[in-house]
Amino acid sequence: MTPDDLRDACLALPQATETFPFGEETSVFKTSGNDKIFAIAALGAEPLSVTLKCDPEESVALQAEFAQITPGYHMNKRHWVTVRLEGVPEELVEQLLASSHALVRPRVPRRTPA
Repeated sequence: MTPDDLRDACLALPQATETFPFGEETSVFKTSGNDKIFAIAALGAEPLSVTLKCDPEESVALQAEFAQITPGYHMNKRHWVTVRLEGVPEELVEQLLASSHALVRPRVPRRTPA
């Protein structure tokens, strides 16, 4: 996955926006409905990696299976992972992006029956 592929995959998710609160070198992808972060990546870095929100149990399983998946860099180690993209199947990266987005996306209020 290239940096452009990663950016495109992030921005293809509903209500996704790219911001640069930490400087031009770090892309921060958020949901526009609630302004919550779902992905952080230095798209110019080698090796390319992305930090994603992750279910804690899934995080443990992924870290056991892939050496490229580690606790989230500069984030809550229980709820975030950093994925070094080299050697990780692109389909898994896309799945992790979608899962991270789903964890933070704005919720539609439930209607209560009258």
